Amino acid sequence: MKVLALNCGSSTIKFRFFAFDGAEGGRGLAHGIVERFGDAAAVRFDAAGRPPLRATERIADHGTGVRRVVDWIGETVGRPEAVGHRIVHGGARFTAPAIIDDEVVATIEKLTPLAPLHNTPGLAGIRAARAVLDVPMVAVFDTAFHATLPEHARTYAIPRDLAERHGIQRYGFHGLSYRAVVARYAAIAAVPIERTRLIVLHLGNGASIAAVAGGRSLDTSMGLTPLEGLVMGTRSGDLDPAIVAHLVRAEGVTAETVDGWLNERSGLLGLSGRSADVRELLAAESTDARARLALDVFCYRARKYVGAYLAVLGGADAVIFTGGIGEHSPEIRARICGGLDWCGLTLDASRNDDTRAAEVLISRHDARLAAWVIPTDEERVIAEDTHAGLTSRTGGPR
Repeated sequence: MKVLALNCGSSTIKFRFFAFDGAEGGRGLAHGIVERFGDAAAVRFDAAGRPPLRATERIADHGTGVRRVVDWIGETVGRPEAVGHRIVHGGARFTAPAIIDDEVVATIEKLTPLAPLHNTPGLAGIRAARAVLDVPMVAVFDTAFHATLPEHARTYAIPRDLAERHGIQRYGFHGLSYRAVVARYAAIAAVPIERTRLIVLHLGNGASIAAVAGGRSLDTSMGLTPLEGLVMGTRSGDLDPAIVAHLVRAEGVTAETVDGWLNERSGLLGLSGRSADVRELLAAESTDARARLALDVFCYRARKYVGAYLAVLGGADAVIFTGGIGEHSPEIRARICGGLDWCGLTLDASRNDDTRAAEVLISRHDARLAAWVIPTDEERVIAEDTHAGLTSRTGGPR
C-alpha cells in the first residue's frame, strides 16, 4: 500500500509518501512542503533518486496545493492508494484514528471552534484530497494520545454540570509528535517502552510539554484548546482567567476579540513587541531588553513545567527536546536546563552546542537525568496509523 501523509497548516502543506510493502515500517519514497499560499508559494519536493523540485508557483489554497502534490507524486513515484490526514482536535469523540466518511468530516467540523487555527486547515486538506483522489482516507488526531490522562489531570475545577454539558476538559495536543519521539527514545535506549518515564518538550511556534510513563500520557501542558501551558510564538500560555473578563470590561471589546489577542498577539511576539521567532530574539537580546525578557519568560515557564512533571512521574529517565526550537536552538535548551543540576540534569555544553536536528544525547554521560534531542516525525505516525487502520479493516493490505 502506498500512503500519502498530509499535514496541513493555515498556509502550508507538509507531506510524506510511504510504501508499505512487507518491510518493517513504511519505506519513505518522497516528501515535501508547500509554503505561503498565493502568487509566490514556495514549493520544495524531494523523491528518492529524482532531482529535487525547488520552485515559486501560484498556489492559491489547499485545494490547489493538494492537487499539485498529488500530480507530482503521480509523475515521480506513483499514485497514492490511501491518504492519512493530521487533525489537531478530536475532542472526546475521536480517541483513535478514524476512517473518513461524511459523518467523520461533520464531527470534526463541529470541533473546529476548539482549535480554529488547526482543524480548519485539516478539514481543507481532507476536502481537497477527496476532490482529487478516490481512495480510502484516515484522520489521525493529536488529542488521541492524551486520552490516557487520568481523571484528576484532565478535569478542570468548574461546576460539573457545565463541564459535562459543554465537553470541557483537558485534551492536550502534539500527540503525534509525542508518540514519534517516545517510540524513538525506546528504540535508541533499547528499553521496552512500558518501562520508560519521560518528559518531552515539543517546542516550536506552538509549544507544549508532556509527562509520559510507559508510553502513556499522564499530564500535558495544553488543555481544552492549544492556548494553555507554555509561552508560545503568539500564544500566551497559562494566565489568570480573570484577565479575559478584565480586558473585556477595560477595553470595551468582546470575549472573541480578547481570545484573538491571546492566540495571535501574545507569547513571544506580545512580550518582545518585535517577533515570534526565537532566532530573531536571540540576535536582538543584547540590545533589546524586551527581546531578552521574552526569552527569559519562555525558558522559565518551560523549566517550571519540567520540575512539575518530575513530581508527576516521581523522577524520569530523560528529558527530550523536539520541534523546531527544541531541535535547532542549543541556547534555548541550555537556558531551560540551567539550574536543574539538583535533579541530576547537567548538559554537555559541547554536544548541546553542536546538535541541530539530530538524535543526540546532550547531557553529560554521568548525569543522573539524561537529556536528548530527538527530531519528531509526525508524518510517519500518520502514515503508519493509516496503513494499520485500513489493513485491519480489510484483513490485509489493499
